[in-house]
Amino acid sequence: MSGAVGGGTTQGAEQPGAERRTGPAGPPPADRQADSPADRQTDPPAGPPADRRAEPPADRPARLAALLAAGRRAGIYSAAAWSVGTAAGRETHGHLGTRRWGGTELNGTELWDLASVTKPIVGLAALRLAEAGALRLDDTVGVYLPEYRRVPGKADITVTQLLTHTSGLPGGTPLWRAHSDRDGLLAALRELPLRGAPGTVVEYSSAGFVLLGLILERATATGLDELVAQQVCGPLGMRETVFAPGPAARERAVSTELCTWRGRLVTGQVHDENAVVLGGVCGHAGLFAPLADMDRLGRALAAGGDGLLSASGFARMTACHTEGLPLRRCLGWQGRDAVGSPVGTAMGPSSYGHTGFTGTSLWVDPAADGAGTDRAGADGTVAEGRYYILLTNRVHPSRGPRRFPAVRRAFHHHAAALAGPADTEAAAVARPAQGVSRVG
Repeated sequence: MSGAVGGGTTQGAEQPGAERRTGPAGPPPADRQADSPADRQTDPPAGPPADRRAEPPADRPARLAALLAAGRRAGIYSAAAWSVGTAAGRETHGHLGTRRWGGTELNGTELWDLASVTKPIVGLAALRLAEAGALRLDDTVGVYLPEYRRVPGKADITVTQLLTHTSGLPGGTPLWRAHSDRDGLLAALRELPLRGAPGTVVEYSSAGFVLLGLILERATATGLDELVAQQVCGPLGMRETVFAPGPAARERAVSTELCTWRGRLVTGQVHDENAVVLGGVCGHAGLFAPLADMDRLGRALAAGGDGLLSASGFARMTACHTEGLPLRRCLGWQGRDAVGSPVGTAMGPSSYGHTGFTGTSLWVDPAADGAGTDRAGADGTVAEGRYYILLTNRVHPSRGPRRFPAVRRAFHHHAAALAGPADTEAAAVARPAQGVSRVG
């Protein structure tokens, strides 16, 4: 069986065992009929119910799995894994598909290239170091990186500005195309022109998190991989979350792109090309993790930090630091924008999370009620937090557009409905979600 779904407290994931290969050699056409056990098991109904408000809550996990199975049939990805839960644990989870098209079926232990979901994990390490006094969030780049002290405009960028993408550094920067070694790429990074004065503009910038990683290493005289292990993965028990997986771990990795630059299918090596040149260990991308480890992170965040940060430190991390600017940014995390949010509008206005280019995401709603609004009890306490994890390889075998953003938004609308009665907005989005297999 190449798909498994769990609900409630039932794990439901297929146990590791003898592997067999199945599936097509490449992505199926959008109108391909189900021809694998995974597709048949989670095939969506012919159409949505007339009134989703009457849908039994027990049916909602199956509909979530059906949505993701439809995305696979559309050729949007060969593999998907997901989990929804609270601080108390999973409410539903599952996996389906194959590690690559025509490859080994998933068994739930796979390593996924987290891509930019690396950023908030590195951000957590930075915040823990700040609470320990190893650095300050208002420290500047020039304090830790002497090579930047004479670079106009960049020496005074603060750690906070790097965390909130308000440094003025540009976004998409394919420096790898002209610089094939680490020193050359880092030299080119220093020369990147700023898009605006630090603190005046929000622009998503991987370059900023490369700098953040360098600062953490200089501040502690410790490699970033070891820092992340010490500050985040170790305390949470994320034992299999690593940069640059070793040979044995790569055997369990889900494939990403058939990369013309590398001349091969990328499996177990970071997908991001700048990260490859930097050695696979950097602040903006490079972490690999199994679903179980992402669950551990999700539970900790849903619990308000769960010992990772002080209550005030956690509140500072998850607060919006870009009020008055076009995009909502927390410290290391993206806030939910009113327009253009990658998770749609089903999450509450105080929710936060991050997405990855390879088709990964982690989103947390600290006060979710299923209708996407914050709520508080009569005593002023807020509802329990909820987390939403989606892992896919949507860049496999290529990064061409295949309507993955629509799948991700629909996933979050379906998943938000697990918290309570399906609301009108979730119902409206769920209906077109049934047609994912027609829009691939």
